[in-house]
Amino acid sequence: MAKTVRFHEHGGPDVLRLEDVEVGEPGPGEVLIRVDAIGLNRAEVLFRSGNYIETAKQFPARLGAEAAGVVEAIGTHVAGLRVGQPVSVVPAFSMNDYGVYTERAIVPATALLHRPDGLDPVAGAAVWMPYLTAYGALVEVGGMRAGDTVVLTAASSSVGLAAIQIANRVGAIPVATTRTPAKRDALLRAGAAEVISTDEEDVVDRVRELTGGRGAEFVFDAVAGPGVVDLAKVVAPGGTLFVYGALSGEPTPYPGFELGMPALNMRTYTLFEVTTDPERLRRAEAFVSSGLRTGAFRPAVDRTFTLDEIVEAHRYMESGAQVGKIVVTVDH
Repeated sequence: MAKTVRFHEHGGPDVLRLEDVEVGEPGPGEVLIRVDAIGLNRAEVLFRSGNYIETAKQFPARLGAEAAGVVEAIGTHVAGLRVGQPVSVVPAFSMNDYGVYTERAIVPATALLHRPDGLDPVAGAAVWMPYLTAYGALVEVGGMRAGDTVVLTAASSSVGLAAIQIANRVGAIPVATTRTPAKRDALLRAGAAEVISTDEEDVVDRVRELTGGRGAEFVFDAVAGPGVVDLAKVVAPGGTLFVYGALSGEPTPYPGFELGMPALNMRTYTLFEVTTDPERLRRAEAFVSSGLRTGAFRPAVDRTFTLDEIVEAHRYMESGAQVGKIVVTVDH
């Protein structure tokens, strides 16, 4: 048996329950891991509340797609893993099929990455989703190069902070946006070249000023909603507006209609474009591991909770007060 977080109906953080659940044995292509730390993601808040891109197919439902732990047992048709090996779980599966909010979890072997030496469980649960998300869009799909300007919304999120570091590593110029000035200093310390406070400054004017009127080669937007119209105005010719989240909760227009149908590259993007493609995942793992080795990448952990505090952890995530990743630790 393992203490496992489940929910029996959609709703707020209070629907989460910590229950004893039979774990079972890993099947073909699966691995059983002892979970030491869990990385929380906005997707779990949406899945719990019934607002995600997929809903729970049955109750009780599980949660969680990112964690760090140690291999305990290996199913058939699995190569390259050994019992006792430190690993990280990356989001590469539906939470209708697997969940890592638990003491021990069965996960697909394809969702496991080797945890580099020196990366403790908290860091191991905080690093992969943010860096793989930002790398996948900006480098793998977008081809971001030195000298490119990238505008980042929700820049104080774990993905936003990872994108700042990735942009700096390739020589690009990260311009962070944040609603109020409260997080300005933290974003500058994190490596942002410039910070735009959207409550006080006009994004379009500031980006054009910062780029000499050229605009940004990339916009990496986690908010969506009506704000994409202004973001589209700052995209340089041939640039790309990536929409990878929907924090606004409002309908997202196609800006081309608002702006008189200019040539605009705008695409949605999800982490699964990297984590479910073995070659892209191999390149992404190499890129991130290299950054960790050199110290260029430092996963930002805002706060940790224990598994018993999962309701409080979800409440904190919904508050939006964090700068970086929220991690839940698991005592054994």
